[in-house]
Amino acid sequence: MIRRKQRVDARPGEGKGPFVIAGYQAVKEALVQNLLRVEEVWTASGRGSSRDKEIQALSREKGIPVLTRQMADIESALADINHQGFAAFVREFRYAELEDIAGKEAGDLGRRIIIAADHITDEGNLGAIIRTAAFFGAQGLIIPKDRSASVTPLVFRRSSGGCVYLPVAMVVNLERSLNDLKEKGFWIIGAAGEAATSIYDFDWDRDIVLALGNEEKGLTQAVRKRCDALVSIPVQGRVSSLNVSVAAGILLSHLQGRPLHLHI
Repeated sequence: MIRRKQRVDARPGEGKGPFVIAGYQAVKEALVQNLLRVEEVWTASGRGSSRDKEIQALSREKGIPVLTRQMADIESALADINHQGFAAFVREFRYAELEDIAGKEAGDLGRRIIIAADHITDEGNLGAIIRTAAFFGAQGLIIPKDRSASVTPLVFRRSSGGCVYLPVAMVVNLERSLNDLKEKGFWIIGAAGEAATSIYDFDWDRDIVLALGNEEKGLTQAVRKRCDALVSIPVQGRVSSLNVSVAAGILLSHLQGRPLHLHI
């Protein structure tokens, strides 16, 4: 009898797991990256492929139990989840340290990009932003401890595996953290619909913290005061605003297409 289904379907909004990671690559990354506290791994029985052996070896290396299940049982327990015969179960999300995120090397674009979520409360939006930031290769994301969504099972699912790849730091004081990042050479750039400077006109040749505001109120005054610049996405149609996760995608897509130009 399989009992794991009850744990996978835990109520969204809880501060701790269970979280489910599904699919070979996501499970492998969860075991390798060590961002998550994996408590149990499932593999489908009767295959014995190189992938199975790799997942079992990684799990044993970290002292994590591996249970072999019939594919039909996995299908029943993980309904509507694309699992490929692999699943990992996580009790608690492990937040990163801000110092570690700030110290990460720049990616292919030659600049470091950190997302600061300024009191974003909608879990769906936070999950979508994490997914987008992971897709575009950001170094990490910062959220404040209070008056903000945190990484819950719902956020984890909405991130579509992004939480496995993107370090997320929870800080007590977002404004103080932005000051610390300024001292490390980052420019704080706030996204604001009323800003006069277009994202297409701004000089992005620097390490950046991209501050995204609350769904209804936008950036807080405290964060605005710490911004080196405010930028906006030009409106082309009759709708005057965008969902914050959509705006994040547009901004990061634009940055991806603008590699850093070194001034020598």
